[in-house]
Amino acid sequence: MNQLRQVSFRRAPLFGGDVSRVFDHFFGSDIAAPTSAESAWAPRVDIREEAGRFLILADVPGVDLADIEIQMDKNVLSIKGERKAFTSEAEGKFSRVERVAGQFKRSFTLPESANADGITASGRNGVLEIAIPKKAESAPRRIAINAAG
Repeated sequence: MNQLRQVSFRRAPLFGGDVSRVFDHFFGSDIAAPTSAESAWAPRVDIREEAGRFLILADVPGVDLADIEIQMDKNVLSIKGERKAFTSEAEGKFSRVERVAGQFKRSFTLPESANADGITASGRNGVLEIAIPKKAESAPRRIAINAAG
């Protein structure tokens, strides 16, 4: 004979009666400094091709432009820099930290039509602008055949 057993389940309380303890568990009482893995970031970029140049616009708010290094090697343009973390507690502690700090590096392979010797960079309002001129296009040339004879 099969007997059915009645089993009852009881739902555990969601907050355990103490909401502030739940917030302390999730948000903690102190904000820890981000580790290097958490601080990895890269600026967002727009790349535009115009008639005579390529233009790279990179969002770098909070980054000192003097700390940004731009290099060109074998048709690869690299942008490196670092956003420093705000560490002053003179005004009080942070209750939330969302802005990422740390080093970044972006690399872009340029087309053959890019003139690496004429690259310029400037920045303002948190945007780095890198202008890469295009090489002058060589016009097709007709070659005459010399009939010797």
